[in-house]
Amino acid sequence: MQETIYIAFILVVIIIFMFLRDWRVTLVPVVVIPVSLVGAFFIMYMSGFSINVLTMLAVVLSVGLVVDDAIVVAENIYVRIEHGMSPKEAGIEGSNEIFFAVISTTITLISVFLPIVFMDGMTGRLFKEFSIVIAGSVAISSFVALTFTPMLATKILKKREKQNWLYRKTEPFFNGLNKIYAKALTAFLSKKWLAIPIVILLVTAIGILWNKIPTELSPLEDRSIITINLRGPEGVTFEFIRDYANRIEELAEITVPERESILSHSWNGGGFMNIFLPDIQERERSQMEIAEELSAAVRRETMARSFVQQQSTFGGRRGGMPVQYVLQAPDLQKLEEYLPLFMEKVNESPIFQMADVNLKFTKPETRIEINRDKASLLGVSTLNIAQTLQYALSGQCMGYFYMNGKQYQILGEINRQQRNTPLDLKSIYIRSDNGSMLQLDNLVSLHENVAPPQLYRYNRFVSATVSSGLNKGYTLWDGLAEMDHITEEVLDESFRTALSGESKEFSESSSSLMFAMILALLMIYLVLAAQFESFKDPLIVMFTVPLAIAGALIFMDYSGITMNIFSQIGLIMLIGLVAKNGILIVEFANQRQDAGLSMPEAIRASATQHFRPILMTSVSTILGLVPLVYATGEGAQGCIAMGVAVVGGMLVSTFLTLFIVLAMYSFISTDRHVKQEQQ
Repeated sequence: MQETIYIAFILVVIIIFMFLRDWRVTLVPVVVIPVSLVGAFFIMYMSGFSINVLTMLAVVLSVGLVVDDAIVVAENIYVRIEHGMSPKEAGIEGSNEIFFAVISTTITLISVFLPIVFMDGMTGRLFKEFSIVIAGSVAISSFVALTFTPMLATKILKKREKQNWLYRKTEPFFNGLNKIYAKALTAFLSKKWLAIPIVILLVTAIGILWNKIPTELSPLEDRSIITINLRGPEGVTFEFIRDYANRIEELAEITVPERESILSHSWNGGGFMNIFLPDIQERERSQMEIAEELSAAVRRETMARSFVQQQSTFGGRRGGMPVQYVLQAPDLQKLEEYLPLFMEKVNESPIFQMADVNLKFTKPETRIEINRDKASLLGVSTLNIAQTLQYALSGQCMGYFYMNGKQYQILGEINRQQRNTPLDLKSIYIRSDNGSMLQLDNLVSLHENVAPPQLYRYNRFVSATVSSGLNKGYTLWDGLAEMDHITEEVLDESFRTALSGESKEFSESSSSLMFAMILALLMIYLVLAAQFESFKDPLIVMFTVPLAIAGALIFMDYSGITMNIFSQIGLIMLIGLVAKNGILIVEFANQRQDAGLSMPEAIRASATQHFRPILMTSVSTILGLVPLVYATGEGAQGCIAMGVAVVGGMLVSTFLTLFIVLAMYSFISTDRHVKQEQQ
């Protein structure tokens, strides 16, 4: 993340210099970056936040954001100085003209992040720091852009009688770019009705791609650890699982030669094994490639079942499988009747890998029925029988002894050969009250059966939780959708379903983020309506949103990025970023109309005059985020997901905004020239 910050800063400085081609003018907006970042760290300090992946991710994103306002202000002042104004006069007039637009864009961006701050659940806890740091950076940068930047511009900038060599060589290119844009805009506005089908097409693309792109809680990260979960048949002994775990461990040693160590833990009926890998830079294969090969290898061991699991960024920390689907029934008999049918369908599905359920009806059980009358007659109490069985079978620690300087436990348990079968229980001897030894066979009768070892309740219902891994190519969304489909196919109306573990976190975060996105749109519209004192102008700005979302989804689909927490946060942030360009266009067009120009003239004047600063701010923001797209190392997948979403949306929306928004302005905005004539 630190390297990413440095790279982003260098790229932003380079792009500003390429556009301005003067070190004095470049210095004015560039100074805002360290000032704003120092302010961001001060906000982190005052809020009690640590320097972590999410706060540093916010700092990386801030590098491209905080410079935008300063670029627009500095460029506006510099143009006036070039036209003959004194630096002080240019600073005052240039700042006044841009003041409303800067305040509007700043409040808009802060409004986007406010819903995230107040979100509940895991997503809210995770991204609260992220949102506060970015919102604080943007607020500081706008304050600096309207105070420090004009002051610095009036001290540093001066009118040049002769531009430098680089400026003279490159200015024809930028003038030509302006002319090409002016011609393209004139041609497009002559057929401005094309903007409507383009917007409809993009909205349709959003609907298609939103359903097509796989959805998950968070992208899988290379954390240099792979876990193998072991499950044995019901009723197997510890020795059985131990031997099976040893075979899996030998297989892992062969399949994963680059391992550092293996930690295995077994118990009656199951266990797990952690395989620790070297750092990403020290091995050729990724964790995902190793896990895929290991998964194919362990499936060949059929003595018991194994499931290779990789920890996701936020889920899976309790060692559970990603899909955890809870079946709630009115009574235990219903579960016993339908659960085998449900599990049969789950095991047949190609989506799931190693499905299991916590409620077992096949657990071997031996019930001991005591002949109380006979026991009482022979002088043996029920408590005495229970304690004898506990000492003989439980392996309870009775004490400690020391030998050769080491401490050992004394465990109460009879030999394995004398407790292999249920009938061995009858051969145990018990002492009566008079001191004689009686065989337990004389006092008890055995009844072998199967029964659930434990009953579960969820929301006060009798329940069973079906857990499963996912085969390659499927996401958590696919798994939960398949579970819902099986529920409709197998279960009757008396059943209810719920989610647990990582699946529950995924469902809650998805609904929370969708709510945050809708609330962000609503807040932007209301804030802009209050600032523009119009319900029409904010609507024009809102047309930037489908342009950006469609671009983000197109790039996500092409790059194989899933819809996860990081990409969704990127989409929310994108709403505020693209709205900035729309606000600048609408505000400058309104100013030109207020100056007496007709609507078509105001549109062209606003677009051509501010084409370069809009392009410069957009490109600087994009280049500030490009390092996220190519991030490497641990935690890179979340950065890549957010980077692809934001960069893709910015690229598409920047190009289309310069045409679509202006066309929509001509359709929706009030023609102030006509209105003044009517008055």
